[in-house]
Amino acid sequence: MSDRDEFGAFLVGFIVGGLTGAVVSLLFAPQSGEETRALIKDKSIELRDKASVSAEAALARAEEIAAEARARADELAADLRTRGTSAYEDVKVRGMSAYEDVKTRGKSAIDAVRKTGAKSDGSSTAA
Repeated sequence: MSDRDEFGAFLVGFIVGGLTGAVVSLLFAPQSGEETRALIKDKSIELRDKASVSAEAALARAEEIAAEARARADELAADLRTRGTSAYEDVKVRGMSAYEDVKTRGKSAIDAVRKTGAKSDGSSTAA
């Protein structure tokens, strides 16, 4: 964004400087009023054409930069989408693994409690 501001300021300065130089040179030229007006007209047309060409070049460059930025944004979005899908799958697999681990440990704990309960039931009837 700063580069565009600097380029815009440069372009405005260039145009204003060119116009100022043209006006000063015409005012100090030893010519008749009619010749000076014709020269001013020619110079203004020339400067207008140059400004038009510069503006067109700046617009073309801006469009090029915008296209590059759009392409880069699309690349980043695709990369982010891929990474998000990969992270989701990784979390899903880890979650299922943790679920299975907890399930197995829970069954083992229940079996251990049942065995302990069965032992205590069997020992109290024998006593």
